Amino acid sequence: MSEPSASSEIDLHARQVRRFRLQDMFFHHSTKVFAFVVLAALVGILVSLAIEAWPSLKTFGPAFLWTDVWSVPDDRFGALAAIYGTVTTSILALLIAVPISFGIALFLTETCPVWLRRPLGTAIELLAGIPSIVYGIWGLFVFAPLFAEHIQPPLQELLGDVPLVGGWFAGPPIGVGILAASIVLSLMIIPFIASVMRDVFETVPHVLKESAYGVGCTTWEVTRHIVLPFTRVGVIGGIMLGLGRALGETMAVTFVIGNANRINGSLFAPGTSIASTLANEFGEADPGLHISSLFALGLVLFVITFIVLAISRWLISRSMGSEGL
Repeated sequence: MSEPSASSEIDLHARQVRRFRLQDMFFHHSTKVFAFVVLAALVGILVSLAIEAWPSLKTFGPAFLWTDVWSVPDDRFGALAAIYGTVTTSILALLIAVPISFGIALFLTETCPVWLRRPLGTAIELLAGIPSIVYGIWGLFVFAPLFAEHIQPPLQELLGDVPLVGGWFAGPPIGVGILAASIVLSLMIIPFIASVMRDVFETVPHVLKESAYGVGCTTWEVTRHIVLPFTRVGVIGGIMLGLGRALGETMAVTFVIGNANRINGSLFAPGTSIASTLANEFGEADPGLHISSLFALGLVLFVITFIVLAISRWLISRSMGSEGL
């Protein structure tokens, strides 16, 4: 057989180039469509929430955000009690979960025996797969009675008379309330934060840690001066992931927060959150201001979550900028 001519080789190469160009163009536009679908869904959710919430926002105005009255018979609605419960339980859950998650991640990556590392890490990750309603049932029927009998009374005796903070632990020990919901929430977000922290801790080059140990640093000094600075961005991302999970949690909080639409300075008192209010009332809400106010609560939760994500992006960008990335 004769060798293919130079012109046929050029034509073949040109056809391959055109085919590759078309493939790249198809791939580029396909991924762009996928990205815009997500963006369109986000905008659609925001617009639909705003439309459905407009009658309530028009009736109550900006005062909807700082009014703590929620009276269905009187058609008077305010979001302050739900916002207070959402923010308070999420912050308290974060204050409890972050140190525990840090300790878990540090143990798994630095001091845990090799034979125990994998099963323990897997067990922690499995906690993230437990349905929230299971946490809620456990919190109501197991944790709340133990909390009311064995934890709340000692806390009241220890901190009840302390100035400024004594009022946080006032009231009858009934088990359910803001603090109980915060503790259950912390148990739910620990697996997420601990898993992210563990993964980012494992990205630290071993040569850096070995060099620090070689000059006589302790494990805490290595963690403080080597691991944390190197993984600061990932740690912040894990914490914000846990906060976002806590803000939107519904069923577990509904079971143990007490579902009282009022603000009480005591952490032992029942309260409510935006998600629990929606879960409790949406199915039986009458058309009109009631259901519109529930949509307004959903819009407020959307905005709070967006603010949290914006703050996390700002913190991550600032950390990356300080590291010169």
